Amino acid sequence: MESQGHAGNFFDRFKPYIAMISLQFGYAGMNIITKVSLNRGMSHYVLVVYRHAFATIAIAPFAIILERKVRPKMTFAVFMQIFVLALLGPVIDQNFYYAGLKFTSPTFSCAMSNMLPAMTFVMAVLCRMEKIDMKKVRSQAKVVGTLVTVAGAMLMTLYKGPIMEFVWSKHAHARQSGGEANSGSSDKDWLKGSILLIIATLAWAALFILQAITLKRYPAHLSLTTLICFVGTLQSIAVTFVMEHSHNAWSIGFDMNLLAAAYAGIVSSSIAYYVQGLVMRKRGPVFVTAFSPLMMIIVAIMGSFILAEKIYLGGILGAVLIVAGLYSVLWGKYKEYKDQNEAAETIPQVIKGIEENGMIAIVKLDEEDTANDVEKQKVGAKVNNANQRSSMTAHGALK
Repeated sequence: MESQGHAGNFFDRFKPYIAMISLQFGYAGMNIITKVSLNRGMSHYVLVVYRHAFATIAIAPFAIILERKVRPKMTFAVFMQIFVLALLGPVIDQNFYYAGLKFTSPTFSCAMSNMLPAMTFVMAVLCRMEKIDMKKVRSQAKVVGTLVTVAGAMLMTLYKGPIMEFVWSKHAHARQSGGEANSGSSDKDWLKGSILLIIATLAWAALFILQAITLKRYPAHLSLTTLICFVGTLQSIAVTFVMEHSHNAWSIGFDMNLLAAAYAGIVSSSIAYYVQGLVMRKRGPVFVTAFSPLMMIIVAIMGSFILAEKIYLGGILGAVLIVAGLYSVLWGKYKEYKDQNEAAETIPQVIKGIEENGMIAIVKLDEEDTANDVEKQKVGAKVNNANQRSSMTAHGALK
């Protein structure tokens, strides 16, 4: 029984890691399939509409059935937050990301998206959702890890180096080498694509911050995800009518376009939004976005298989830096999470110890925004042997 308890605790501890790693594989598949669809001429505005229509249809039944008794009352403030979330995610983020992906490549787009943890971390600090105390090693690890991750992404972008040949991609590269002189148009407007991807990443980071805030007011994850996808679909339809004047752009059949829309909607929107919300509520937005660099590595490998995309030495070196930075950020978050749990477990033990000494005490717990220190204040008679102060850092433990 004891071994089963340890196994259960181990699984509960690593569930957020397993969930976020699985999501990165889902995102990687979406990038590859979407790139193929965009190369075949599908409008990214129409793709966003179909994507969130599929997402709404996929997750709405679960929200209606499973959360019918726990769904909070909708208020105007919550609706406006949902409206902005839909605008940030389905409309701004995904339209700009797809446009940038069309101008560049899946690996390059993922490399630019690796600025997401840094942007989210800065936004979280500005919104006081994350606290930095450079005297503590865990804060230093998060800051340094974020910088190293961004440095790795920039290395992939700015430095190519020689092509690294793999067994599965050597023949594909050999076939492409003959027409490489005529493929100058494939490198068109990478600067424009980079700017579009940066804007998309900023919107994505803001989405994580606002989603974490909204979940405190509207903790029904499935219902919130459904509403975001539904409102995002309506907003995307309005944008598409303005940007796309051809009726043929809306046509879709049983082809790669349908697969791209269905896969992106079900996996990358409905499932991803829901899982991100669950993990974010326990670990915060910085933890969720810290896994995004893994998507780039997965896409680079899948792209070399499926799209015969070339992998350069700079990409491998950048990936090494990204993994090192990711490990540093996660280590800092793990230490912070561990300290919070230890502080939360220590509070009832202190109270129990006072009662066992046969003394009557009044314990007052104060939560401060700056340090979140929990202090024990005792009032009463015969407290000579229990006049101790316990100062514990419990960031978020009493929330």
